[in-house]
Amino acid sequence: MNENLPVHIETEREVGSITYANEVIAIIAGMAMNEVDGVASAASPGTFADLFGRAKPVTRGVKVEVGSQEASVDLVLTVEYGKPIQKVCVEVQESVRKAIETMTGLHVIKVDVHVLGVSFEKETQEMAKGYVAATQAGAIEPEAAPVAEPEADEIDDEIDTEIEDEPEADDVDATEEADEELGAEAEAEQEE
Repeated sequence: MNENLPVHIETEREVGSITYANEVIAIIAGMAMNEVDGVASAASPGTFADLFGRAKPVTRGVKVEVGSQEASVDLVLTVEYGKPIQKVCVEVQESVRKAIETMTGLHVIKVDVHVLGVSFEKETQEMAKGYVAATQAGAIEPEAAPVAEPEADEIDDEIDTEIEDEPEADDVDATEEADEELGAEAEAEQEE
């Protein structure tokens, strides 16, 4: 008997029924999807559970409908950059179908795959690892951030501005004398 095919056990009498919770089928589908090479991550279409962090990472991006004998699956995922998207999606569909049919005996009617994006994360990580390895080996020097030094003219202008803004002692005395004279003139006019 082939392990990848569903097992049908024929019995002469029916003992009872077997039902599967949607969550069980979603976990099987999510695990099968994430095992396919080229799937960067399951993406979330923005469900209520995802917004509040209650969706399990395995079932994120997985929606299932389960009947008594059959199931249908909707998957939302992100594909790694550089991988053939069509090939990755077909492999995901086949992997999910086989996993559900093998583990549950349910007939999978359809597996719809929605590609939400392309991930550059793997390439970025590989470039970072290469950079770290090269700097550790001494092949390249780590780049230092350039330090902007002010020009000498700018420093002189700032100093001149500060000096001009501060009143000199003679200016303060002159201002006080002018205020006293105006005050005396105003009093003389009021008395007349």
